[in-house]
Amino acid sequence: MTAEIVPDSEHRGLVGRLPPRIRGLALLARLDRPIGWWLLFWPGAWGIALAGGAIARWPLLLWVLVGSIAMRGAGCVYNDIVDRDLDAQVARTRARPIPSGLVSIKLAWVWLLALCLVGLIVLVQLNLLAAGVALASLAPVAAYPFMKRITWWPQAWLGLVFSWAALVGWSEVARALSAPMWLLYAGCIAWVIGYDTIYALQDREDDALIGVRSSALRMGAHVKGGTAIFYTLAIAFWAAALWQVRPDPLALLALLPVAAHLIWQVATLVPDDGANALARFRSNRFAGLLMFLASAVVGTSAI
Repeated sequence: MTAEIVPDSEHRGLVGRLPPRIRGLALLARLDRPIGWWLLFWPGAWGIALAGGAIARWPLLLWVLVGSIAMRGAGCVYNDIVDRDLDAQVARTRARPIPSGLVSIKLAWVWLLALCLVGLIVLVQLNLLAAGVALASLAPVAAYPFMKRITWWPQAWLGLVFSWAALVGWSEVARALSAPMWLLYAGCIAWVIGYDTIYALQDREDDALIGVRSSALRMGAHVKGGTAIFYTLAIAFWAAALWQVRPDPLALLALLPVAAHLIWQVATLVPDDGANALARFRSNRFAGLLMFLASAVVGTSAI
């Protein structure tokens, strides 16, 4: 077991000190890489905030965070079970717990069930509408690992999945499936396609060799321009969502910080530099915070 499992691992702290088998389970659920559950959490937080619940429903934000950690972990375990043969052929992923032999398939399924039980605890905190919306995500989540085998745009499917919390957060607070929610969700999908295209730049050579498809490969030399288009779509949809909540030009000014950050990502992106791409990808944790502040300002002022 090496100190660095994959280039984007951050497990040198507490996770790195765990016994090997426990460390393997933590790595399998990507507990060493918190960026994943931040990216899953933020759309849910935006939905809560834009619906006016940033302050009044602050405990809900904590529940969504717990659910994001558990369900992101469960999704990663499931993904690694399905992708174990492909992972063994990619330099960045061949040392993951399952292909490396650190965690057995049977233990991985048990771990997946345990994480889903945590998600169930979060689910029962929601009203019936929001719980139903959350349960509806299971089918697209289950289908995601197969998308890279059948489409050049698995990032688009990931967008559907990783943005789902926006629907849950909004429906829990607003108790309705209304226009701002759908516009926010559409913007989230475009955002996910953008940042996951950046992430996929790290694997372009290996993916091409083993036949795995990605938007990073599909865009080729136009990856910066393509990412810029998706980020522009994200800002446009988010602006429309904010306008639905508060039709005031001043409300749109709240998006300026997150728009500036996304412009910085694209402007400084070096597609052939894996470290640069990883840093730009991780910076979306901060983009999520900026969008949350925008949603909270507009949602709270519209109450």
